[in-house]
Amino acid sequence: MREYKAVPLGYAAADVAALGDARPALRDFPTPLVTLSESAVAHNLATMAEWCRTAGVGLAPHGKTTMSRELWQRQLDAGAWGITVATPWQASVALGWGVPRVLLANALVQPAALRALAPDTDRLTVWADSLRGVEIMTESLAGLDLPEPLAVLVELGAPGGRTGARTADEAVAIARAVAASPVLRLAGVAGYEGALAHDGRPESLATVRGYLQALGELHDGFEAEGLYAAGAPAIITAGGSAYFDLVAEVLAPRRDLDGSGGRVVDVLLRSGAYITHDDGFYSVITPLGRVGGGEFRSAIHGWATVVSRPEPGLALVDAGKRDFPYDEGMPVPQAIRALGAASGIPLDGAVVTAMNDQHTFVRLPSHARVEVGDVIRFGLSHPCTTFDKWRALAVVDDALAAEPHVTGLLETAFG
Repeated sequence: MREYKAVPLGYAAADVAALGDARPALRDFPTPLVTLSESAVAHNLATMAEWCRTAGVGLAPHGKTTMSRELWQRQLDAGAWGITVATPWQASVALGWGVPRVLLANALVQPAALRALAPDTDRLTVWADSLRGVEIMTESLAGLDLPEPLAVLVELGAPGGRTGARTADEAVAIARAVAASPVLRLAGVAGYEGALAHDGRPESLATVRGYLQALGELHDGFEAEGLYAAGAPAIITAGGSAYFDLVAEVLAPRRDLDGSGGRVVDVLLRSGAYITHDDGFYSVITPLGRVGGGEFRSAIHGWATVVSRPEPGLALVDAGKRDFPYDEGMPVPQAIRALGAASGIPLDGAVVTAMNDQHTFVRLPSHARVEVGDVIRFGLSHPCTTFDKWRALAVVDDALAAEPHVTGLLETAFG
């Protein structure tokens, strides 16, 4: 298993397979290391499922966060409608893994990819935000034997946002083109509010609410104009991990799973980071901190060994940008385990000031006792750029336990 940096040197496939029974102590594993805490993952899955039930929305979690077949299946088992992905390759992985419904939250405008995914149009839904995109899809799929027309959601954007039609009139024109295509089916509306705000200030929340109201009104306009096919279901989807409470507040009233209003309509969140949460960006901005309904727990932690104490107040550890995320905040030192010790103690007052490819600079308070060979546990920020650095993560029973034990290895698929 040399290709997995998460396992002890010399481990063979049989050793990895036996982790669940052997439950070795985490202190026997090499660093740098990122662990996944099973107790926190189980808690987060249950918390999000209950929140969605109470709020009256569905969930199609973004799979790009983890690219883990095991975690995707656990999300589906917890009631998720399907899995969201961002690229044609990710869609092919999800379809190949047997995910029953795959939502590609992006425009699919590569002819070769369209033809490759054509056999699975009965499980795939994509986005469109331009007339040219509709033309490409129609031309690429023409003449193919499709299980059914490809479901397309029209994406509404906003000035200063990311992708998406910038006005309702543009979005309606795109919807008309989709509805007129012989190989496409207008399936609803989509958007992403997370690009419009980055905090919980009242003005930020107002911006998000206004955008979501426009998204709902766009769906209403499609219905009023008769652009949806008779009897066909529709989807309204928005919601990253920062404002899913507002999505439920504004859009959940349009959900109609039994079609009593004339059409089956589902409202789907696409939040993905909840499954692991973090100790940085999402811990601050999570909607559960604003509206209640439980709490998420950080399931990802970094572990690194002190390899140098070159000057007073400075420790260098053996993990860097190749191992820990840094795009949404530096890792946060939380605890230290002395060489040979079974458990750690809090490391208050320490701070990360810089990172290199394979080293992190930790500035220490004067009272800290830190020696070469000690191991520091770090809180991490941004799960998406944590998982993509690891082909496998060590799963522990509880990263915050006095002595965590490894119970398995979680493999990921990143191209």
